[in-house]
Amino acid sequence: MNQPIWLIGGTKESVVIAHKISGFKVPLIVTVTTAEARNLYNSPVNTLVGCMGGKEIEQFCQEQRIAAIIDASHPFAVEISQNAIATATKLQIPYLRYERAKGSSSAQNSITVLDSFETLLQGDYLLGKRVLLTVGCKVLPLFKSFHDKCTLFTRVLPKLDSLQTALDAGFTSDRIIALRPPISPELETALWQQWNISVVVTKASGKPGGEDIKQQVANRLGITLIAIARPPVAYPQQTSCIEEVMTYILNKTS
Repeated sequence: MNQPIWLIGGTKESVVIAHKISGFKVPLIVTVTTAEARNLYNSPVNTLVGCMGGKEIEQFCQEQRIAAIIDASHPFAVEISQNAIATATKLQIPYLRYERAKGSSSAQNSITVLDSFETLLQGDYLLGKRVLLTVGCKVLPLFKSFHDKCTLFTRVLPKLDSLQTALDAGFTSDRIIALRPPISPELETALWQQWNISVVVTKASGKPGGEDIKQQVANRLGITLIAIARPPVAYPQQTSCIEEVMTYILNKTS
């Protein structure tokens, strides 16, 4: 088959999927949003860097004659998923969403899960607390007005734009730490204790996002853990099993 599979990447799982697809000798195009993410995929995987809107995705699929779309983007990367679904529907391209499994049921029972950042900020969850935000840099501007309501700290990726976003959102240099995951339980514990954290806010990104480790540390230290739920998306077809992704691809390319 000469028509390629389009893999929407950027996650650890997408790297595994890309390498498995390459083993099938199936043409593959992987897209990621940063050059840093591109380095995760070894040659000969064809990896493109850049962000695409709805029109760009449609043009891309037509020009590349995409045979099927495997969406393995981050659980919170809603826009790319919605645009890919819309294009797949319009052009009648098979689409499968791979989404990492959520945290264990026992862990979920002891986390305060909120449906959005807006719900978090409208409540009194953070008032007067020492809060660590492990939510990525994009949402930090939402917390700019909260610096006089609680003591805010944040952990971001060690990238200039991430650090600048944190600074622009009102975080001083002594309340920012730049680290790339994964974070070990020992380091997580030390960081929380160093800053005397009483509340940690994270995203419900599953085990690969460190949710399980945060849960373990929160239980051990008696710290409140608040998880922002994944945004709801109506995926036409979805799995959390990589082997099912491989079966799907073989069926679509045989």
